[in-house]
Amino acid sequence: MSAPEAPAPRDIAAVLFDFGGVITDSPFDAFARYEREHGLPDGFIRTVNSTNHLDNAWARLERNELGFDAFCDAFETETRAAGGEVDARRLFAMFSGQLRPDMVEAVRRCGQHFKTGLLTNNFVTPISGSGYSALSEVLAMFDAVIESSVVGVRKPDERFYRMACDILGIAPSEAVFLDDLGINLKPARVLGMVTIKVTDTSSALTELERVVGIALR
Repeated sequence: MSAPEAPAPRDIAAVLFDFGGVITDSPFDAFARYEREHGLPDGFIRTVNSTNHLDNAWARLERNELGFDAFCDAFETETRAAGGEVDARRLFAMFSGQLRPDMVEAVRRCGQHFKTGLLTNNFVTPISGSGYSALSEVLAMFDAVIESSVVGVRKPDERFYRMACDILGIAPSEAVFLDDLGINLKPARVLGMVTIKVTDTSSALTELERVVGIALR
């Protein structure tokens, strides 16, 4: 009796990337540094942001429903209610947004063979300085950039992923999506996307290479 055939590889037409925690370092690194420097429990800020996660201050900021000053007031109220004190402006000043060169190179190579999309929960703040030019160059590499602060919807809302597919002209089953948060990957997987959780850049790229069948490094 012959061995069963291996399943055919998925026909991938697009590669979709999260931004913070995938293309750049994670904002959670800044959270951890702030907590250490201010004597807060490990994971305190992430716990605040996961409480009422659809309508808390952070969620409303990323949907552009709050201006930055109003966000700071609301977020600081939430942290006090949770038993801690966080200066929102000092926290945001710790975000470095350092690009990960190996991921940027992977985006470039994927763009030679597939459609590419950036799916990011972000917020509106003034951007300036020497890093802005490099960031602009990276954003220009994508066929589509879907920003929560622009479209008024954020991950993990299913509509966010469908918008990306509609803009790129693909079915969800034709996409692979990389994100560092399982909560954001789950709805993409339910829609039919291949999903890759980015906890280690090298491992994630190895998995992506297996899915798309090209060298990315």
